[in-house]
Amino acid sequence: MNNRVLAFLGIARKSGNLVLGYNKCEEAVKMRQLRLLFISTGASQNTKDKFYGFSERYHVPILEDFTPEELGSALGLKGIAVLGVKDPNMAKKIRSFYDSKEDEEINGGGPIVKDQSI
Repeated sequence: MNNRVLAFLGIARKSGNLVLGYNKCEEAVKMRQLRLLFISTGASQNTKDKFYGFSERYHVPILEDFTPEELGSALGLKGIAVLGVKDPNMAKKIRSFYDSKEDEEINGGGPIVKDQSI
């Protein structure tokens, strides 16, 4: 679920395992410190091209399924275009949340409501 991914980003930030912003992410990915990159859907094409190039060169997976406002609100910011996850275990957990969201969408998804009484 998107909410689980975004909530876990907040936890990653509090633990110091998140790199925020274009320049810091560029530096961290070149130093091989990042295990997962987020690029917002509102990032410029130049930014996307540059980080997809880094992704291929340094073997860092990219998730591009969130708006700058969604990423920013999860982190207490106005909006953010690029962020990276440093910790491999946190990156793995975020990927598992993201992949389970895709499975839910394929299988019909939606919230499960047990009791609809008024």
